[in-house]
Amino acid sequence: MDEEYDVIVLGTGLTECILSGIMSVNGKKVLHMDRNPYYGGESSSITPLEELYKRFQLLEGPPESMGRGRDWNVDLIPKFLMANGQLVKMLLYTEVTRYLDFKVVEGSFVYKGGKIYKVPSTETEALASNLMGMFEKRRFRKFLVFVANFDENDPKTFEGVDPQTTSMRDVYRKFDLGQDVIDFTGHALALYRTDDYLDQPCLETINRIKLYSESLARYGKSPYLYPLYGLGELPQGFARLSAIYGGTYMLNKPVDDIIMENGKVVGVKSEGEVARCKQLICDPSYIPDRVRKAGQVIRIICILSHPIKNTNDANSCQIIIPQNQVNRKSDIYVCMISYAHNVAAQGKYIAIASTTVETAEPEKEIEPALELLEPIDQKFVAISDLYEPIDDGSESQVFCSCSYDATTHFETTCNDIKDIYKRMAGSAFDFENMKRKQNDVFGEADQWLPNPPPLAPAAPSPISVLLEGWGDS
Repeated sequence: MDEEYDVIVLGTGLTECILSGIMSVNGKKVLHMDRNPYYGGESSSITPLEELYKRFQLLEGPPESMGRGRDWNVDLIPKFLMANGQLVKMLLYTEVTRYLDFKVVEGSFVYKGGKIYKVPSTETEALASNLMGMFEKRRFRKFLVFVANFDENDPKTFEGVDPQTTSMRDVYRKFDLGQDVIDFTGHALALYRTDDYLDQPCLETINRIKLYSESLARYGKSPYLYPLYGLGELPQGFARLSAIYGGTYMLNKPVDDIIMENGKVVGVKSEGEVARCKQLICDPSYIPDRVRKAGQVIRIICILSHPIKNTNDANSCQIIIPQNQVNRKSDIYVCMISYAHNVAAQGKYIAIASTTVETAEPEKEIEPALELLEPIDQKFVAISDLYEPIDDGSESQVFCSCSYDATTHFETTCNDIKDIYKRMAGSAFDFENMKRKQNDVFGEADQWLPNPPPLAPAAPSPISVLLEGWGDS
């Protein structure tokens, strides 16, 4: 360990592992350490089930009805991948897809007036949907046509909307969309957690709806993917990538001190040895004096013996409860996966409800989600502080990731990764930089690994999937 590295990475959360993989592919000498004996940090999958009970101080352990403990892989932080989103692009460019298998999540649902409705993904579903009336469907269809044709580089597609100055609230007004449709669009399609976006320029929201549509067009059932055996597979996939390109990994390695000289990081001390470095990447738990608390998230892991009601017995789904529907400032999310993804015993389901904490009684805040899941066999409640770095790392060369938020997809995490990369490298993140060097000796040596088909077929005209069936044009 007593040697010099370009980059030392502390913690094996997804953010840290992706950055470690990118840096290794880019020719940097990387040392990656974690004080834990397992990969994943905050974003790990816990197995066997007995370990989860221990982690939440449930000393009696799981009953026999839960099946074999080793059949379980329970995510601590529930998230799905957008099929056309940034994380999937990272997986494809780095070819980490060859280490993973994915399943399409069977449906996305939205909560309205105490009931849940499927977010339509086909023409038939759109026509039959009770989410909006016939006249609203026509207006919504016009709005979707506008979004589909919108090109920020072609003013002819703007229809009087300025992408940089017109607010999203004004765009909704232009198409005369009602409050329920606005809730549905902003929270179930654009995937915003709050309504702050309404008074911001509309370009970001239009691009988010396009991302949803393009992701939905990949497979048709929903825009989301989930890896077999749980999200803990993702950091491990990127860790393998880093190792292939010469990265050194050390688990179960305590970090005694981060050594600074003249305000700049020069190394990390562990068990009496010092590894020197030019730059350091870590999660907030390694540098508590360089982060600030930015809020809290409550996550409740629920084990069920049944699919969620009114989801057509789906083996996996997402439910979004828009904040307006339950008089809150931020949305409540439910991610549900099951034995079909090799994360639970046969016939068992794992539903994880999460939201940003707004009051002194977080468990009360999340009740609308838990009511949808009844009866619940076992609950595991976690309230986590959210941290963010207090500076950008340019002086100290210590680059800290942000905590994982309440959203049920990885887009915000990928934005953090791109932001850290830009601060470290001094240039914007480019997906092309992530392509594995095809003739690299390590790349050649890795050819024995199974090579599954590409992650996604070519997409049809993306927004057409959303457009189908929303009234007459």
